[in-house]
Amino acid sequence: MLTGIDPLLTGDLLRLLDHMGHGDAVLVADAHYPAHSVGAPVIDVHAAAPAVLRAIRSVVPFDAYEGPSISLMAPEPGEGEEVGAELRAAARAPEGRIDAIDRFAFYERAAGAFVVVRTAETRKYGNALLRKGVVGFGD
Repeated sequence: MLTGIDPLLTGDLLRLLDHMGHGDAVLVADAHYPAHSVGAPVIDVHAAAPAVLRAIRSVVPFDAYEGPSISLMAPEPGEGEEVGAELRAAARAPEGRIDAIDRFAFYERAAGAFVVVRTAETRKYGNALLRKGVVGFGD
C-alpha cells in the first residue's frame, strides 16, 4: 500500500499510467467491452467504471489541448444515462472537454489506447477514454 494512492490503482496499473506520455489514452472499459481485441495491455480492476475513472484521474491529468479530453460511449436512447452521468462526474473535467460519441466511433478512437482498464461495470455504456495531459501543468 502507498499513502495517498487510491487502492484501486494497482502497481501494474500505476506502472502503465506512468509510462503514458502526453496525448496517450487510457480506456476505462465496462465488463461487456471487447477489451483484449484493442491490442493494448489489459488490467482488470474489480470495481465500477466511475470509481475506476475517479481513481485514475487522481493521478492522471486530462489533456487540455485540441479535441476532447475525455470521450464517453454515447448510449442508445433510454439506456446508460445513469452510468454516463456518473462517468462525467468522475472525470472532473469541464463539460466542454468531454464528448459522447456513438459506439462504433468510440471503438475506432479507443483502438489507439495505450492501456485498457477492464472494470467490473455491468451497466451498458460504462466506457470512457481519457487522454493524458502534461503532468504538473493546470489540472
